[in-house]
Amino acid sequence: QVRLVESGGGSVEAGGSLRLSCVVSGYSVSGNCMAWFRQAPGKEREEVAHIFAQDSNYNYVDSVKGRFTISQDDAKNTVYLQMNSLKPEDTAMYYCAADVALKCYIAILSGNYNFWGQGTQVTVSS
Repeated sequence: QVRLVESGGGSVEAGGSLRLSCVVSGYSVSGNCMAWFRQAPGKEREEVAHIFAQDSNYNYVDSVKGRFTISQDDAKNTVYLQMNSLKPEDTAMYYCAADVALKCYIAILSGNYNFWGQGTQVTVSS
């Protein structure tokens, strides 16, 4: 059974930093694709970043470029999202998502990943 568990969310002031973690079990992050999404109240879910390391494929939504970094530790089967210079508009529930290599490009283009975590809340105050 595949399980994704996010952690690291919290409340910070604008300009602060947080590092989100997504620990994966029942599935290997190595060779497959992982992504972070977020959804704020009243807004649609958006992909924040994805990583498909075997193809050196990384991408970030424009609003977080230069501030957020996605990475993965294959030994720990964990994906991270380092978030710096946080802004109030970054406030949202953040979700980790995953899919298998053969479906990665479909997942990346559609935003429909097969596996999802339960989310971790990030709140940034001004």
